[in-house]
Amino acid sequence: MMSLNCLFFLFRIVTEVAVGVKRGSDELLSGSVLSSPNSNMSSMVVTANGNDSKKFKGEDKMDGAPSRVLHIRKLPGEVTETEVIALGLPFGKVTNILMLKGKNQAFLELATEEAAITMVNYYSAVTPHLRNQPIYIQYSNHKELKTDNTLNQRAQAVLQAVTAVQTASTPLSGTTVSESAVTPAQSPVLRIIIDNMYYPVTLDVLHQIFSKFGAVLKIITFTKNNQFQALLQYGDPVNAQQAKLALDGQNIYNACCTLRIDFSKLVNLNVKYNNDKSRDYTRPDLPSGDGQPALDPAIAAAFAKETSLLAVPGALSPLAIPNAAAAAAAAAAGRVGMPGVSAGGNTVLLVSNLNEEMVTPQSLFTLFGVYGDVQRVKILYNKKDSALIQMADGNQSQLAMNHLNGQKMYGKIIRVTLSKHQTVQLPREGLDDQGLTKDFGNSPLHRFKKPGSKNFQNIFPPSATLHLSNIPPSVAEEDLRTLFANTGGTVKAFKFFQDHKMALLQMATVEEAIQALIDLHNYNLGENHHLRVSFSKSTI
Repeated sequence: MMSLNCLFFLFRIVTEVAVGVKRGSDELLSGSVLSSPNSNMSSMVVTANGNDSKKFKGEDKMDGAPSRVLHIRKLPGEVTETEVIALGLPFGKVTNILMLKGKNQAFLELATEEAAITMVNYYSAVTPHLRNQPIYIQYSNHKELKTDNTLNQRAQAVLQAVTAVQTASTPLSGTTVSESAVTPAQSPVLRIIIDNMYYPVTLDVLHQIFSKFGAVLKIITFTKNNQFQALLQYGDPVNAQQAKLALDGQNIYNACCTLRIDFSKLVNLNVKYNNDKSRDYTRPDLPSGDGQPALDPAIAAAFAKETSLLAVPGALSPLAIPNAAAAAAAAAAGRVGMPGVSAGGNTVLLVSNLNEEMVTPQSLFTLFGVYGDVQRVKILYNKKDSALIQMADGNQSQLAMNHLNGQKMYGKIIRVTLSKHQTVQLPREGLDDQGLTKDFGNSPLHRFKKPGSKNFQNIFPPSATLHLSNIPPSVAEEDLRTLFANTGGTVKAFKFFQDHKMALLQMATVEEAIQALIDLHNYNLGENHHLRVSFSKSTI
């Protein structure tokens, strides 16, 4: 583990950036040399105390070829080297810096061009600020930054200290660093497997947890060998190492969803789509795709060659998190299961703008049951276009809200929010509430009663394509097409799986698919076979 002194130094750097410690003019750089293969300025000495800044033309060109040297403009007058260096730390090693105080500009050199590209892409989407003032970052015309270290001692001292923290390979005197901590991380990409996945784990949950340890640049999630897995890329291998040390073996939720983490042999992820399966946080312009797997074939091939296994058989023993700060980070705002911390959350949803002529407790139970085990449903007596739905736990209510808010049910766009109520009250005994309240606590149709059920791995947003299962041998394609057409929609495509026990069926719209699921989930097809219907991520 990284020494406490190193961690304390890094904390001081971050604090210094946040507070914006003032520096006197005696701390300004006194001289430097910029070198560029395409510039006649390679031998120019540029002083950064303002005296000779007129000799330096600056770089007003907004667009240019990628370079590992970045040009930073519009800096606040009192900004420090530490603050500028901190801008680049999440994306990779910073190898040099030149401050032009008189022009409110700086040049920052990163170890690789790829790191610089990632940094520019990220800050193109998220405007960086120093001391509450927006600044601007672009590629420099220069390919390398050369400075006179004798005249640039302060900046070099800051860089050396940051490098020591980044690599964790220079323990300070009087400290003890474990062998695993001083071994540099092989890759900024982590391979993550979720064991005992009792509750669904989303891309956003992973981002919330892992971003506590550094800037998460990219995430790809997928299922392999019937296990939910993910590849997650940090800007710096040190962040990946810190996350692995703190989170490997921890539970996301109490007693389940255990993180198994190792370094990937990949060093960069190629994300094609920004959707619920993959995300490139440096490229907000990416399309959402068409629901196809986000794992690039080249990455999939490389991933398949990696031989070390993350899953460890036998009982799981959660690893101790080293200190209170790391424990708070690992808890990730209550997401990670820690002793005495509940996954919690409100279990009751308020659903409004319902079609009061059509909606029933049973129809709400069937639709919301796709995302959790519905316990009780109450359509409000004095406001029949609204209902309260109690789920088994807060995670399921959050999942249902995320997926169903804004969807069309019986021709109306429904609104789903968390209710202020903690439970749905049943009517008093002997009171007739016209069947508006129903208790489903003992329903045999709950999809998620069994811990570790495969249903947890097959939770998808409403889509026009439905997955059908438990089909008896005597039922043909035409029978199913006719059955689903009778729900009022149009069947656009159909495909049996090889064993004919399952099939994909595509309706014309998502609304038609929702209606068909409500009407036909648990439909008796004969031969003691009740049809199972769920949303699919696939297309036909």
